[in-house]
Amino acid sequence: MTVEAFYLTPGAGPSGRRFCLYYPPAAGMSPRGAVVYIHPFAEEMNKARRMAALQARAMAKSGYAVLQIDLFGCGDSAGDFGEATWTHWLADVELACDWLQARRKDESVDFWLWGLRTGCLLAAQAAARRSRPCNLLLWQPVVSGKQFLQQFLRLKVAGEALAGESKGAMARLREQLAQGCPVEIGGYLLSPALAEGLEMAELAAPPAAGRVEWLELSGRMDGILSPVAKAKIDQWRAAGSCVRGSAVAGPAFWQTVEIAECPALIDASLRAMKSAKQP
Repeated sequence: MTVEAFYLTPGAGPSGRRFCLYYPPAAGMSPRGAVVYIHPFAEEMNKARRMAALQARAMAKSGYAVLQIDLFGCGDSAGDFGEATWTHWLADVELACDWLQARRKDESVDFWLWGLRTGCLLAAQAAARRSRPCNLLLWQPVVSGKQFLQQFLRLKVAGEALAGESKGAMARLREQLAQGCPVEIGGYLLSPALAEGLEMAELAAPPAAGRVEWLELSGRMDGILSPVAKAKIDQWRAAGSCVRGSAVAGPAFWQTVEIAECPALIDASLRAMKSAKQP
C-alpha cells in the first residue's frame, strides 16, 4: 500500500512544518470518504501510533482517504511540546482538513474527523467550526479537558509522593501554572497556555448535520458502554444529535506498557463508518 509522507506549512499560527502521512484509497476501490486523524495527548500519542497506522491502512483498503498529522510540538512536526497551545492544535486540525478536502474534491463522500482520547475534544471543536458537515469517529473520548488535566498533573504529584514531597504538590503545580510558569510532567513541558486551553475544553454536542460513532474499549465482553459514555450519548440524542455508541473488548493501548493492538476496534470502526448513513 502506498503511503505518502510530507510536510504542510501553515499560513498562520506558529511557524514550522507539520509532518503528515497520507493513505490514499486502495486502487480500484470506490471512494467512501475522507478521514483526518487527530492524535491524543503527550505519551498517549506514541503508545497509539501502531493502532493509528493499522486503522488508517484498513480504512484506505476500504476506500477511504486518510490523513494523519503530527500537531505542533508533537512527533516529527516543528516546535517543542512546551511551546504548543490548544489554539495552535485547533489550527493544525483545520490545516489538515483543508488539505484533504482540496485533495479529495468529491463532496458526495463523507468527511470524517477521527479522534483518540483528547483528540476527540479537538475533533468536536474543529467540526463545529467547519462549513462543511463532518462526521465524528471518537475512540475512547475524553469528555472533560479539566478532568484530564487534573489526571495529568497527578502524574507529577505521584512522582513527588515517591520522593516524600507530595504535601501540597497539586496546589503548587496549579500556582506555578497560574503564575505563567510551565510544568514538567513525565518528560513533557506543559505550558500555561496549553493547560488553560485543555482545561476549558469540553466534549460538546456535534453539529446536527453530522453523525457520531462513539467507540470505547472495555475489559468486559457484553458490549456495555461506560456510565459516562452512556450519559453523554443520551444527552446528545436528546439534543437532536445522531449518535451511536458501542463498546469493544480490548486493551487500553494508549497506556499499556508494551505496544498493544486491538483488531476488534479496527473492525468495529469500519463497520460503524460504512453503516453511518443507515438509520
